[in-house]
Amino acid sequence: MTSGAFVPPDFDPPTSLVTSRFRLEPLGPQHNVADHAAWTSSIEHIRSTPGYPDGDWPPPNGMSPEENRSDLRRHADDFASGKGFTFTVLDTADGDVIGCVYLYPTASEEYDVTVQSWVRADRADLDKPLATAVVNWIATDWPWKRLDRCGR
Repeated sequence: MTSGAFVPPDFDPPTSLVTSRFRLEPLGPQHNVADHAAWTSSIEHIRSTPGYPDGDWPPPNGMSPEENRSDLRRHADDFASGKGFTFTVLDTADGDVIGCVYLYPTASEEYDVTVQSWVRADRADLDKPLATAVVNWIATDWPWKRLDRCGR
């Protein structure tokens, strides 16, 4: 995208991706309890996932539920304003939070978007299927062509 905007002004971002094993919906404060439980149960696993090599997230000592809710509000605000798009990953069987997907601007001229995802340690078998599904989804439903997949 050459206009400098992350997405075109008239772009209506998709709000769901559904597969037989998981579904994505925009992340927001309503997911706080399950989101907090998901990532705090899997800090080391997430830190070893491609795309999280800097060690900044998740915080090794976690964060309070209130801090997490504030972070989820920020992601929801980014989504509403088109600054970035964060999705919670829900199990299709029980609706539990099993991961997260982040689509945000990149600082590199080589790419249009930075794509990151993680799943809970107990759902590690979904890491590659999730990453693949997201790439395919971006190819069909999003405006970006050059993806920084963060080592994937």
